[in-house]
Amino acid sequence: MPTVGVNRDNLFARMGKTYTDEEFDHLCFEYGIELDDVTSEREMLSKELKDKEGLDVEGVSDDVIYRIDIPANRYDMLCIEGISRALNIFRGVEKIPKYTLANMEGKPLQQMIVKPETALVRPFVVCAILRGVTLDSARYNSFIDLQDKLHQNLCRQRTLVAIGTHDLATIKGPFTYEALPPNDIRFVPLKQQREFAAGDLLDHYLENDLKLRKFVPIIKDSAVYPVIYDADRTVLSLPPIINGAHSAITLDTRDIFIECTATDLTKAKVALNTVVCMFSEYCSSPFEVEPVEVIDASGSKAVYPELNCREMEVSIKYVRELLGLTQVPTNDLLTLLSKMQLVAETTDEKDSQGQVDGSSEDACFKVLVPPTRSDVLHACDVAEDVAIAYGYNNLPKPSQMGVGSSSSSSDPASSHISMTEGRELPLNQVSEALRLECAMAGFTEILTWALVSKAENFQQLLRPDDGKTAVEIGNPATVEFEVCRTSLLSSALKTVGANKENALPIKLFELSDVVLLDPQMAVGARNERRLVAVYCGKESGFEVIHGLLNRLMEVLGVPHKDDLAAEGKEEGKAGSYHWAPSNDPAFFPGRQASVFARGKEVGVFGIIHPDVCSKFEIPYALSALEINVEPFVFDQFYEMLM
Repeated sequence: MPTVGVNRDNLFARMGKTYTDEEFDHLCFEYGIELDDVTSEREMLSKELKDKEGLDVEGVSDDVIYRIDIPANRYDMLCIEGISRALNIFRGVEKIPKYTLANMEGKPLQQMIVKPETALVRPFVVCAILRGVTLDSARYNSFIDLQDKLHQNLCRQRTLVAIGTHDLATIKGPFTYEALPPNDIRFVPLKQQREFAAGDLLDHYLENDLKLRKFVPIIKDSAVYPVIYDADRTVLSLPPIINGAHSAITLDTRDIFIECTATDLTKAKVALNTVVCMFSEYCSSPFEVEPVEVIDASGSKAVYPELNCREMEVSIKYVRELLGLTQVPTNDLLTLLSKMQLVAETTDEKDSQGQVDGSSEDACFKVLVPPTRSDVLHACDVAEDVAIAYGYNNLPKPSQMGVGSSSSSSDPASSHISMTEGRELPLNQVSEALRLECAMAGFTEILTWALVSKAENFQQLLRPDDGKTAVEIGNPATVEFEVCRTSLLSSALKTVGANKENALPIKLFELSDVVLLDPQMAVGARNERRLVAVYCGKESGFEVIHGLLNRLMEVLGVPHKDDLAAEGKEEGKAGSYHWAPSNDPAFFPGRQASVFARGKEVGVFGIIHPDVCSKFEIPYALSALEINVEPFVFDQFYEMLM
């Protein structure tokens, strides 16, 4: 969680109220942030320099500083403007601002023209202008601090996005975003008095600047460096390293030109929206931003920033049942959302008193998500905001809702109420029991990467890639991490191949998750807990793997189908398990079987195909077992717990 330091007196002035430290701590807790420390600039500097002699802290301010922990996804609260605005709206003393684009009818838009060469190093740029800004020392420092905080968090140390701000009065559009050889870029950077070539400047920072040297590797080895020019070929910035001194912002700046260059366009839009929404309150027309037209290398035009609210539909029933607020009027839920800066209405009609029922099965909230709330992505985020505004300590407990008692039957919704308890998940309980059994059977546990190469996941196992099974990584850093594994078998075989010089037999197991594409899930994929065990020796060891399967089923309390028949018993709630011939290309034909339990196929076991062994560079025979653990997560009455 990022920590933001704000001047206490300035914060209280913006909130229109003075708090004690305890009162403000309580307000922060209610909103879901945390007052981490109460200190001062002098105290912080004294702690930092306590081991250094001869350094003077005289003249350093004694003003009280609140250090506030902010959730990592609340980029709108990384400055005093965002914190005070959020808390004021939460307290009901400030209205939700409406962020708008300036009316540019009859006026030319400033333009940013992107050259094709930028695709080689940093392909995206978005821009905006703040007009008539009034700055003082505190506002200026907050403006700079917000950029630093965004660079550290959202922008991932400037690797994804770099923010540049310029005094528009000192530069002239249209602007161009280019990528040139280092020696072709010459300018005077911020805090320097002489002109540098870009390559020499990066060498200078590596040797002399502790703050900027960590950003140098981002572009240091690139054949071309990104650079932004104005119409007079004045360098505005060398992203993501440094701005030019010519367009530096001062307290006298009135019009601010903001550009965000990026490798991730979505992150660039979020960074730009955050900066302009936080500081547009100081414009001559508050919360109004002048757009800039960006023309990309193909000639396509786009206007930024994008300040339109996103519309989401969220089931009212989902929110009520998730939080247990079945008795709270729908109008009150709308009010709670407004306290979190979310404007909402419902799809249900109002009655004669102007109240909304919201009890119909299909009733939904139509939520308008402002450009400052990039963290709201899913219905659960909306429900979370309702919970914060209502107060987590005020949420009803199951006992208060009648859950578990005879009275609960009168309220069908109450049967869905649950409270998070500090205990091990049933899936993990079953996993630990199986780990113990595998270890006692002489198998050594391994823990391998969840990401593998396509070849390991498919070709080396002789399994076809249908394109509908594995989750692919969009921009993998290495060919070894191209997809999320859909089977634990390849990782286990790779481990055996890396340890083939060890004494035989090699007996390994892993109990972990695979990831499978699933269009029915909100995120398009799901995790599945599996167990894999392999035996490698001079002989295949098929009977060892077979015996392990029988032992695991015995521990899980699932009898074999033939055992029940021999004893003349019928299948109970536990069901039964059996095996049947299978045709998995990773296993040797005729020496493999699918495992069926409780009416469904749960795994496969057998002798690994020699071609598979060869692809994993294993010179010995192997047998393996892989089963899905999730169908066996049930209670003592064999009722499923997942």
